[in-house]
Amino acid sequence: MLEEEYTLDYFRSEGFERKVCKSCGAAFWTRDPEQEFCGDAPCVTYNFIGNPVFKPHTVDEMREAFLSFFERHGHTRLERYPVAARWRDDIYLTIASIADFQPFVTSGVVPPPANPLTISQPCIRLNDLDSVGRSGRHLTLFEMMAHHAFNTPEEQIYWKDETVALCDEFIASIGGDLDRVSYKEHPWYGGGNAGASVEVLIGGLEVATLVFMNLGRQKTDQPPVEVNGDLYYPMRLKIVDTGYGLERFVWASKGSPTIYDAVFPEMVSRLMCSAHLEDLLNNPEFTKIMGLSARFAGVMDISGTNLYNLRRKVAEAIDVPLEKLERIVVPIEKVYSIADHTRCLAYMLGDCIVPSNVREGYLTRLVLRRTLRMMNDLEMDEDLANLIEAQMQVVGTENFEQDVDVVREIVENEVARYASTLERGTRIVQKIARNYKAKSTRVPLQEVITLYDSHGIPPEMVKEVAAGEGAVVEIPDNFYSLIADSHSEAQKEAAAEDPLAAYRERAEALPPTKKLYYELPGEVEFEAIVLDYFDGLAVLDQTLFYPEGGGQPSDTGTLVTSESMVRVEEVTKLGEVILHRVTGGALKRGDRVKGMVDEERRLSLMRHHTATHVLLHAATKVLGAHVHQAGAQKGSEASRLDIRHYKHITPEELRRIEIEANRMVMADMPVYINIEERTKAEQKYGFGLYQGGVPPGREIRTVQVGGDVQACAGTHVRTTGEIGLIRVIGVEHIQDGVERLIFAAGIAAVYSMQHMDDLLQAAAGVVSVQPENLPATVTRFFSEWKEQKKEIERLRKKVVDLQMQHLGGETVDGVRVVVRQVDATQKELVALATTVADEGGVALFASVNGNVKVVATSGAPAVNAADIVREVCSILGGRGGGKPNLAQGAGPDVSRLEQALEHGRNQILEALHG
Repeated sequence: MLEEEYTLDYFRSEGFERKVCKSCGAAFWTRDPEQEFCGDAPCVTYNFIGNPVFKPHTVDEMREAFLSFFERHGHTRLERYPVAARWRDDIYLTIASIADFQPFVTSGVVPPPANPLTISQPCIRLNDLDSVGRSGRHLTLFEMMAHHAFNTPEEQIYWKDETVALCDEFIASIGGDLDRVSYKEHPWYGGGNAGASVEVLIGGLEVATLVFMNLGRQKTDQPPVEVNGDLYYPMRLKIVDTGYGLERFVWASKGSPTIYDAVFPEMVSRLMCSAHLEDLLNNPEFTKIMGLSARFAGVMDISGTNLYNLRRKVAEAIDVPLEKLERIVVPIEKVYSIADHTRCLAYMLGDCIVPSNVREGYLTRLVLRRTLRMMNDLEMDEDLANLIEAQMQVVGTENFEQDVDVVREIVENEVARYASTLERGTRIVQKIARNYKAKSTRVPLQEVITLYDSHGIPPEMVKEVAAGEGAVVEIPDNFYSLIADSHSEAQKEAAAEDPLAAYRERAEALPPTKKLYYELPGEVEFEAIVLDYFDGLAVLDQTLFYPEGGGQPSDTGTLVTSESMVRVEEVTKLGEVILHRVTGGALKRGDRVKGMVDEERRLSLMRHHTATHVLLHAATKVLGAHVHQAGAQKGSEASRLDIRHYKHITPEELRRIEIEANRMVMADMPVYINIEERTKAEQKYGFGLYQGGVPPGREIRTVQVGGDVQACAGTHVRTTGEIGLIRVIGVEHIQDGVERLIFAAGIAAVYSMQHMDDLLQAAAGVVSVQPENLPATVTRFFSEWKEQKKEIERLRKKVVDLQMQHLGGETVDGVRVVVRQVDATQKELVALATTVADEGGVALFASVNGNVKVVATSGAPAVNAADIVREVCSILGGRGGGKPNLAQGAGPDVSRLEQALEHGRNQILEALHG
């Protein structure tokens, strides 16, 4: 990137010099004429440890210092966004403050919520998960303090000079020495954008990055700039995107050995005591070791095998054996990791993420189980739910949407599930390990990943159990980082074949279809002109027919001209043009048509769609704030709503949900539908708006039903009273963390109840009792049936015992051999034959009931029952098989039964004679 991008008036006026680092070759700006290195690791080591560069601040004090500073400088303070990025369809977790405003603000589609603005945004990045605790600086969750300005040709807020000046002024306000600050040039690119940026360095630590985003990959009429080998073009929008690491500022203000000691002092002490390591808290050798480790880690890549090199350097520096160092360091690193992970989990669960096997739920479970494993390793006297609650208390429970009691219940469920996984996992791993040992090959990494993804079995357990079976497993040090990285972004699905692709170009040439179904939702008749007709598809200038979308099926009906009448079977939207697939005739351009929507179907779909919103709100009220729509499909007879929930919904909870939904119906609440600017709607209603996904555009259509507000394009009734009865037909557990509610609304709900009543009446009629007496009668019948079943089993055993006395047989070489046809059930045949085998004999029995059933057992090593049955069943025209001691089969040819048994007997005798 060109040097002039960084040659700022502010740098010149403040006496900065542009230098080139003697170590890495990067350009940087400094007030110190003697400075030779850029000030960044690994060119220099941390020199703030034991020598703070700012006045001491706690986390809360530093955050407030930053936000109030920028408020005083004309910025609007924004509340943080959730860590679950529900306004994005490309990432699951909020990874930076600018992510709050992507893609719609940064692309210029909508204005920012304030301009300029300041925020302290909790961010979660799990791509360095394995370095947390080890490096002294890595965190899973960190707060990115930021100020942003969005400049347009019409409105210039501020740009580079003002941004760097504000940075200097803030650092000075918290006691920083500006002569020790370096600004390192570092061109930034990512997500299709690029721009100049500077890294802010003090004490050897990068504390902030100032990005000036003004380039994009989209071609414009202005000359391009090359960044990292790609061409970028000037954008209309110029964005100041800054990120100040809250925790790093706190660390540098305290000069503690690690970032964890600075940010989590109380939690680290608590965990050290719980892990029985409290004697290290005031140990000078321990403090020296952790400080050196952080210093060395700051100038090293510690991923993979490099971790060994870090340990070795620290051991040499303090002159202790590597083994002794690891005995001290490894447990402490786990303590630091738990302190970090529990805060991360407090935000994840507090912001209503439900642990599961998909999306952000997968990442939450990953962090949670990693925490449990380390707690188990340290044999901690702590409950994970207590630790997470303590972290929520530190942040302030009022800052989370989820109730603490629900968070505790979720954690307790996950702890129990993890224990079950470990118990079940041993058997699974043993089987796989034996398989690879038999092949004389190592258990491959992909197999370990599959065991984790599919069964939740941690790699440490795989390695330990496999070793017990004599199999070799190598787990990379960055295993969890690899797993997290592969699940952090939404995977783009392979593009399905577009059935309308052939018509796209033709449709784009037509004017947008006027959507009467929004303007006149209560109407079912309209008039229109046919603009185009091709392949059974009609395009009208306006329509009342709703096209399929948002889980709502399309309307159906008829179109009538002066000459013909056609049936509208399906309606789809292609861009802004609506296609009507018709049957029973043809239309032509210019035809005037009268459209008639099937009224009963339309009304039922409207009822079910509004009922979906009502039911979701009721479920949230009964189950908790974490309930979020995972999918929905509306129908005219029944609909389904999939919701995220951490356990199976109980019958009692289901009843409460149904009652709450019907209370909303009886309240006859108005349904408000508005077109609102996206940013204002998000600020007003929050990101629960996007239950059904994130619609594009500057404006969104909001549907408000009582306290529930969603971005929704469907058709709805005018008040909840028009829904009529809502009846929950059933609930299904469709996948981990997702429950499906199946329901009917309006007349469909009445039909559902009548159907259930018919079933009840029919069942009552079968046993000749009144419906209210059916439960007691069924209970009595079932109890009697169980008793009779026991009696039948007792009599059957008696029959077997009697038959055993008359089986006879022959003795061959000291072995009893019984071959005969027996009039008995398959179960009785097995019992009889097993009795013979238990005495060391051989039995071959057959019975006829339509076809021939064959059972063979062997208590003699020389006779293989499976071989006998295969041969016998083959003669009978059938098949059989089993184990050497018990085999079963069947065949249809009853006429050859005598021959088959004789052949089987000869086979048995042959085997016994050797």
